Amino acid sequence: MKKNKKYSYVQAASTTTQGSRTYDVHGIRLPSVTTILAKTKDQTYLTKWKNKVGYEEAERIKNYASKRGTAMHKFIEKYIQKSGYKDLTPIGQEAQWMAQKIISTGLLPVKEYYGSEVTLYYPGLYAGSTDLICLHNDMETIVDFKQANRPKKEEWIEDYFLQIAAYAMAHDEVYRSQIRQGIIMVCTPDLYYQEFKIQDTNLKRWKHKWLARLDAYHELMREPQIDNKELLYEFEKDQA
Repeated sequence: MKKNKKYSYVQAASTTTQGSRTYDVHGIRLPSVTTILAKTKDQTYLTKWKNKVGYEEAERIKNYASKRGTAMHKFIEKYIQKSGYKDLTPIGQEAQWMAQKIISTGLLPVKEYYGSEVTLYYPGLYAGSTDLICLHNDMETIVDFKQANRPKKEEWIEDYFLQIAAYAMAHDEVYRSQIRQGIIMVCTPDLYYQEFKIQDTNLKRWKHKWLARLDAYHELMREPQIDNKELLYEFEKDQA
């Protein structure tokens, strides 16, 4: 896989405060795609799961999966950049096999790439980091790598599709590109590989859904905080 320098990507620092991540792009702080999705997501299923397994167990599972995912991404990133990487911890060894599965299966049709671990932004609206922008089967493509404890169903990963749509919109806006395809490459610890693609008309449909979530986020941010609402209620009672 060789690097194509067609696009010159920006470097942007990210900051996480109270669970919300922002990117500093040309001196402007933009909310991250993942933060926007998290704040507008229906948390019902997640709450039920936490109640079922218990808060501590849920946190343990989440933290372990997060560390494994970070390690897996690191192995793939270093492979793409043609530099060596070792992680001899139990998590690292598990992640290495998962990364290798994605590399040997998912990246097989990729002959060249434009950027790895790339910051993308839509001016004035949002920013984020995507795993790979490449030429996949001769189509300019946004790729995200995901780890999972068990195989995924398409209806479970709507936010993954929304991420892809957000990154494709940002890339097209800033670089005047025509991203036609998004691919989510998933691997489980037992090395079960899945691939989910959205292309052309379907990608456009997800862009519309992303814009709806983005609008919902901005509406949420415009709402008074709960304490302010309570203060307003108390004030109106006093004036009655």
